[in-house]
This record gives sequence, structure tokens and C-alpha cells, in this order.
Amino acid sequence: MATKKGPKTAIVVGAGVGGVATAARLAKAGFKVTVVEKNDFTGGRCSLIHHEGYRFDQGPSLLLLPHLFEEAFRDLDTSLDAEGIKLLKCEPNYNIWFGDGESFELSTDISRMKTEIEKWGGKDGFDRYLGFLQESHRHYELSVTHVLRRNFTSLLSMARPSFLRHLLALHPFESIYSRASKYFWTERLRRVFTFGSMYMGMSPFDAPGTYSLLQYTELAEGIWYPVGGFYKVIEGLVNIGRRLGVEYLLSTPISRILLSSDSRTATGVVLPDGSTLTADIVVCNADLVYAYNNLLPPTSESTSLSTRKASCSSISFYWSLSTLVPALTAHNIFLADAYRTSFDSIFKEHLIPTHPSFYVNVPSRIDPTAAPAGRDAVVVLVPVGHLISSTSNEHKGSSSSDSNTQAWPTMLATAREAVISTIHARTGVDLAPLIIHESVNTPTTWLSTFNLDKGAILGLSHSFFNVLSFRPRTKHRKIKGLYFVGASTHPGTGVPIVLAGSKIVAEQVMEDQGMVVPWKAGEFETKETGREIDKVKSGPLVSGWQFMVFAFAVGLLAGLFGGNEWAIGGYLGMGGTIDGEGGVS
Repeated sequence: MATKKGPKTAIVVGAGVGGVATAARLAKAGFKVTVVEKNDFTGGRCSLIHHEGYRFDQGPSLLLLPHLFEEAFRDLDTSLDAEGIKLLKCEPNYNIWFGDGESFELSTDISRMKTEIEKWGGKDGFDRYLGFLQESHRHYELSVTHVLRRNFTSLLSMARPSFLRHLLALHPFESIYSRASKYFWTERLRRVFTFGSMYMGMSPFDAPGTYSLLQYTELAEGIWYPVGGFYKVIEGLVNIGRRLGVEYLLSTPISRILLSSDSRTATGVVLPDGSTLTADIVVCNADLVYAYNNLLPPTSESTSLSTRKASCSSISFYWSLSTLVPALTAHNIFLADAYRTSFDSIFKEHLIPTHPSFYVNVPSRIDPTAAPAGRDAVVVLVPVGHLISSTSNEHKGSSSSDSNTQAWPTMLATAREAVISTIHARTGVDLAPLIIHESVNTPTTWLSTFNLDKGAILGLSHSFFNVLSFRPRTKHRKIKGLYFVGASTHPGTGVPIVLAGSKIVAEQVMEDQGMVVPWKAGEFETKETGREIDKVKSGPLVSGWQFMVFAFAVGLLAGLFGGNEWAIGGYLGMGGTIDGEGGVS
């Protein structure tokens, strides 16, 4: 009598949001899943810091694109409510503080926004604001439909008619700042509606105009916060996975991904003691650049990835205060007077600006459980340049430094003083005597704790030639059974975006295994036509001459926007690797 074959097996490396979401999805499809995690906690950067009744979100502290979270839980036959996750709406979204003591209140309340816009942009300014909303709404809808729900497995994926006809409408070759300048005619308003590019670790002067979609989701859908901290969402996914049979092995780092004798198939992982765990497929949620350079054999691809542009890093302070500070709302942005100079210091020189822009989160303002009664918990995120290299703790320091590198204690003291003095000058509140305990994350701790290459907190950059078909693939080009999920692979960084990526990767695994995708029926129907959107595998995408025109156009744009590292000929070769900034095709 034949023995019944057991379920297919999967190992997920890393228990960040992409790892736990993919693990739960694969388990729902029938895989026996094991998650290995180097730390003794799940969530990665979405984890919590606790101190004597104070609670801090170590990384993300605001929830955007709530429908993507709802969709993830719905696909797993549950809901946020059913998992005990309660979302609170933050109103106003932010208070934005300027150097002259004035502030701007961003809100989903259209009447409040009308008052604020007209104060700084006049009566016509509000009409232009509505035009900006219309454009950013278009960016949002097109991106969700044609990017977040689609995989880009080769350059040809960008030639899909459903995507290509909308490409220019996404304004990928103009910056967020230049697009905002068409609608907002004062420098103050341009800053208000462009600082959000920092969500992707990019300067608003470099980030593609497409990403005004982030401003749109805040203004149309609002900013949300889970009671108990952002980690509650990840905890919910972990709990779902466990109910479906996912096994979590915490405090279990790996030394490398196990390959077959011919190095063409991933067969599991190798632990530091030399023991192995085997599986049919491996999904890597570790930082992608780290994985290629530390968990896999060295190749030209791993070298190329290390040269790609990375996002910024941060110095993050977690302060326990002795009292409430009502002057600060849940989310506060303090913008540098030298706006462009501060971004150039971070992204062009990899410095800590002498006068930085920074973000202040007070979770206890929206969720009192974040701090003891009558006290506040405060998180301060100061964007800084990433480390000089993957193997060094060196940083170029502050722009006022005479030396090439600067000691971290000095840089921390500089950043701390800049934050406290700026808050004091603009709000009248001196936080220094109120801080009773401080924890800190720096680029070096982001590197050591989470293996983030160069300490870049948001992975690879999101310039045009680092996204879509140019971003590293979700499936290894040469190694069968090896997949990637997380900030540095498609579709990109940010918790809701990585959640969307986990769905793409899980479906790719199932399709490769010839399995039915349990949540997929009818989900790609468009509202405009009521028919299914074209898929990558559903026959010819474009004719030969159309693709040649497309390839030439991309090559030309590469020459204009990508610098000398791009070669037009590279685009015309259908299976090659694009070196330099191109990385893995």
C-alpha cells in the first residue's frame, strides 16, 4: 500500500511583518511552516520597548492604508476585530512645527484643512489643494491596482498594457517636491505636503512624484494607531499562524541558507552549530542585502546589491517623561528651516544635519496604556545618513564635524541637544528635566539587532530605477525554491506595502507548486470594466515592436536619470543582470 505523502514544508527566515504574514498565508494553503528568528521576539522593527510601565513602538508608530491590513486578516478567514485589534483614529494627523513658532495642523477634516490652507495659500490655495488631492488620489488608486497587487518578475512585466498606459500618470520621473510645487505656491505649504517622503527614507527632492499617494491616504483615510502598540497587528498574525500550525523558533539565528549539491535549489537552513532544518521551499524575510551577502554564496548579484542606493537610517530616542506634555499631539513634525540642505546632508553626504528635521510620537496621547497615569511616553526619530558600509560602524558624523568620522557618543549628544532645544524654542516646553529614562537606537544598533545593511531602516531606496522590475525579485533568479519578502524586494518598504508583498510571494509559491490559492477567486476584477485585469502569464503582453519601443524608452530614460552606471544595451538583453545601480534584473 502506498504511503500518503505529507504536506509540503516551508521555512521562513525572519519574523518581521513580511515573514509572519507569509507564514500564516502558506499555512492556510496547507504548508507545514517553521519560522526561524535570530531575536527572542517576533515583529522585527515592529516590536515594542518596555520600561517600568512605559511602552514604545521601536519602529512604525502610525498605521496607513488600513484596507491592506483588513484584507490580510480577511484572507486568513478572520478580522482585526476578531483578533482583538482595535484601531484608534489620530485627529489631527500631525502638528507641523516651523522655526518661526508657527504650526500647521494636517487633518482629514476638510473644513479644518480649508482654514489652514487659506491661512498660508489664500482662497485660491484651497482650489489648488483639491487639485493636489485629485492627483495624489490617482497615484494611490493606480499604484494599489497595478503595483501593490502585481508582481514584476522581469523588465517585460513593466510592458503590461494595463501598467504601461498609466506610467506617465504616476509621474515617476518628477520628484514629490516638484509635483507639489505645481499646486502649492508658498514654501511653507510645499514643505507640509512633501515631508512624507521620509516614510520611504528618501528626500522629497529625489522621491518620485508617485509617492504623494502617502499624503493622500493620510488625508483621505486618516492615520490610525492600534491600542497596545503597533506590535498588536504582528501579534495577531503570529497567533493566526500558530492556530494554523506555524512553529516559531525564536533565538534561532541561521548561518546560511542550505542549498543542494549543485547550488541550484534551496533545501533548508543551516544553524550556527552546523545542524540543519530542511524544507521544500525557503522564504527569506531577513534584510535582502544582508541575505545575499551573508546567507548565500557570493555572486556578482550580491556585490551589485551592496552598491545600490539605500534609504536613510535614524537615531531614535525613547523617553519616559515624569509628566504630561499637552503641547505635543500624538504625531508631531519639526521641520528644519534649511529644508533642502538638511535632506542633502542626509542623502547626499550621509551626515547628521546640524539642524535636522525630526518626528516626535507621543503614543500616550492617543492610547493612555502607553504610559503610567499622568505621564507621557515619547519617541523621537531623527533621520540621519546610513553607515558608510555594511561591515563598518563608521558614519560621516554631523555636518559641523571637521573629521571624516565622528564618535557615536558625540553624535548622540548633538542629536539629543538639537531635538530638545528645537522643541523648547517652538513649543515652550523643555523636555530635558522631564526625562526620567532614555533608550536609544542608532544606525549601529539597527545593523546589529536586525541585520539591516548599513543600518538603513527602510531597506533599499525607492528611486524609479530601484522599484518595479528594477527592484530585486521576490524569487531568486537562479536558485529554485528560494523566495524573498520584506522592505527591499518588490513592492517595497512600509508595513502595509510589505503586507501586500507577502500576499504576492505566497501566491507565487503556491502557483509554482501547482496549488490552489485559497483567497484568490474573483479578487482582480476591476470596477471600471467588471472584467479580470490581464495577468503576467496570460499570453503575449505586447507585440515585439511595442516592446522594442518600450525598451528603447526605458534605456533613454536610464541614461537621463540613472547616470553612467546604466547601459541601454542591458535592457535589450532579456535575461541578463544590470550592474551598478541596476542590481538584479
